[in-house]
Amino acid sequence: MARNLKVNVCIFLIISCVDSCFIPGSIQATVPQTVPVGHVISKVDVDHCDTKTLHFTSSDPDFTVQADGTLVTVHITMVPANGRTFSVQFQDPNGQKKNMDILKDGLLKRSKRRWSPLPFNIIENDSPPFPKEVDLVASDSSAAYNVYYTLSGPGVTEHPVGVFSVVRETGMLKVNRAVDREITPQFIFQARVFDRYTNQETDLPLPITVNVEDVNDNAPTFTGQLQFTVLEQSNVGTMVGKVNATDIDKPGTDHTKIRYSLLSGTDLFYINPETGVISTKTDTLDREVKDKHFVTVEIRDMNGALKGLSNTATATIVLGDINDNPPTFTKTSYNVSVMENQEKGLILRIPIEDKDLVNTPNWNSEFIITKGNENGNFRIERDPKTNEGLIYLTKPLDYEKTKNLKLEVLARNQAELSGTNAKWVSIPVDVTVGDVDEGPEFTAPTVLFTVQENTPNDTLIGTYTAIDPETKSSAGIKYYKVSDPASWIYVDESTGQLKIANTIDRESHFVVDGVYNVTMKAVDASLKTGTGTVIIQVEDMNDHAPDIPSKDLVLCEKDGGEMGSVLVVAEDEDQAPFSAPFSFKLGEKHDDKWAVKPLNNTAVMLEQTKELPTGLYTVPLMVWDLQGFGNTQTVTVRICRCRNGACLAQQNSTSLGVWAILAMLLGLALLLLLGILCAFVCVTKNEKMELEDMGDSGGCNITYCNIFPPIGLVLVCSLWTNNNMHSPLSTSSFPLSATMSILARVMFTWSTFSLQKLAYLGTEEDGRYTDDIIHKYGFEGVGSPAGSVGCCSDQGNQEDLDFLNTLGPKFKMLAEVCTNK
Repeated sequence: MARNLKVNVCIFLIISCVDSCFIPGSIQATVPQTVPVGHVISKVDVDHCDTKTLHFTSSDPDFTVQADGTLVTVHITMVPANGRTFSVQFQDPNGQKKNMDILKDGLLKRSKRRWSPLPFNIIENDSPPFPKEVDLVASDSSAAYNVYYTLSGPGVTEHPVGVFSVVRETGMLKVNRAVDREITPQFIFQARVFDRYTNQETDLPLPITVNVEDVNDNAPTFTGQLQFTVLEQSNVGTMVGKVNATDIDKPGTDHTKIRYSLLSGTDLFYINPETGVISTKTDTLDREVKDKHFVTVEIRDMNGALKGLSNTATATIVLGDINDNPPTFTKTSYNVSVMENQEKGLILRIPIEDKDLVNTPNWNSEFIITKGNENGNFRIERDPKTNEGLIYLTKPLDYEKTKNLKLEVLARNQAELSGTNAKWVSIPVDVTVGDVDEGPEFTAPTVLFTVQENTPNDTLIGTYTAIDPETKSSAGIKYYKVSDPASWIYVDESTGQLKIANTIDRESHFVVDGVYNVTMKAVDASLKTGTGTVIIQVEDMNDHAPDIPSKDLVLCEKDGGEMGSVLVVAEDEDQAPFSAPFSFKLGEKHDDKWAVKPLNNTAVMLEQTKELPTGLYTVPLMVWDLQGFGNTQTVTVRICRCRNGACLAQQNSTSLGVWAILAMLLGLALLLLLGILCAFVCVTKNEKMELEDMGDSGGCNITYCNIFPPIGLVLVCSLWTNNNMHSPLSTSSFPLSATMSILARVMFTWSTFSLQKLAYLGTEEDGRYTDDIIHKYGFEGVGSPAGSVGCCSDQGNQEDLDFLNTLGPKFKMLAEVCTNK
């Protein structure tokens, strides 16, 4: 496929006249052999020229020079192979003319079987009229075919649609409207060539690139904050802040090269023209004079050239505070009056002034009373709302002791001073104390007297008096007790003498750590009062002998005949040296069964000296304190079998064994049966029998049924025991289980005996047993060595009841209780 020839023309720019705003040299450009209208050939550097005062003319009518030095074609121009030359003339306001000769050389180049166009260029925001020719799109195939051209892609058939078009017959590329480089810096679309007759493509498609050349149509803009802070009195050259700006024109060109300048505030601040950093130009910035400064900043592109586009903005520079102003008082001195004995509270406000920033450590005040408050009668604080000094009275003043106080108050800040030679200042505060008619005052708030316990009544222990603060006299003052918890002290109301009224006991609960307090009051003629405290230090006497508080002791029996021991502890209410260490010794009437072994200052071990059976033992012990004061005391030692340190009888006293309960139930059943039989025998067989008084019986007829006495005893005691679990029988001295065991045995014996007797009676004739059942006697039991005789006497001792006589003291106690009940 053949291609069209393309001519590249080199253009050389020769400056014939020297001018300071031009840079001599040459410009070489490549153009097509046919140069379309509006084609940019090159650009003359006139950035440093005042283009507003210069007039440009071209010697060749096909070319013109725009105001910014751009050389463009105004007609379709053919460039011959040997080049083309023309000149440009510049005329200044004074009428002087300067010429530039333009030399153009044309170079013929051919690229076989390839599209001819190189990347095309258009100027952004070009001025009308439109459309404007850009360049020819030519294919070598046009030499062999009758062709037409089409375009497609962005800027043609895609967004932005219709920016470019092509003349189908000639391949002339046209731009139809102005283009913004900042929106679309480059267009790449596709050109195709077709045979007009067959509509077949005669060459391969070719991408067409159109670059949009930048013009300086965007002024730089500010970015970021324009508010900065710098401390007052900062040194020269201290950085304040940095101004930031941007330009959306083509980067790397003068169109985006920004320079910074200050249009105001130049006496105080300086801005770096290249970086935009603002710095201080003086060290005299004073926040208290002016806390904010407003400076106008200009940003200009084209590296600051006059023809560059610019913007301005106001930057706010805030001065930060330093503590260069100490607080000052509004007055040179203060006076305040305070009454004596006045209660605590605020007595004076001291205003101050401070020029530094409010509610900061540079402004917040602190106050110190540097003189006159040695007794601590005052304190000073800061009012957080007003920053004033507040003086408070913390202890009442006494007119009779101090009529005037001169204070000195210093004011300062929380922060230290900086950037100034000033110092903290102080002012005097004169405090006048007013007189008040006061009550009497004791010679001292408290007085101490030492008294030995058990001191006899009416003994003088001391005198406690008061005086009138104004007259310094005790005349007319009366004295009374306010508090005397144990009523041990008598106070003479006229003299203030203190005497013993009742026996003082150091061991009393009214005495704490050996001290007893009495509160007194003094009353003058005007009934004003004053109070004081009498402290009585009570000295100890040896008035308490050592005592053994636990005299009932338990000694657990040991196996294998080992001797046991028990701890004996003594106490003494007296204090040293009238108490421990104690001395222990067996009493004079001891039985050599025990021995005393020392353990510590207050205790001994009471040890067996021989093997002893279980039981109760009384042991006399003599106990003396350190001074030999003591007596003989008796302790009781119970020797028993133990479990977990307690006697077994004690553990079982409140519970019944299984066999005891069964025996009790069996006995009750037998008693019920015997009761029914006895009622039948003793009553139904003697319906007609009468009981008569024999005369010598003392008016008492006694009727017996031989079966009843022992059964009655058992029944009554059994029922009484079950209904009186908290009776003496339930204590450790008589365990309930033992009681029930004895009762069960007695009931079984007498039940067996009674059943045998009833069986015997049932075999006899009526006259036989009826004579034996009920007898009437005129006199019972007195002087009869044989006792009662009945039908049962001949039974003999069929059941051995001798065990009832050997039941021991426990059963005797039961019998006594039952008899009493």
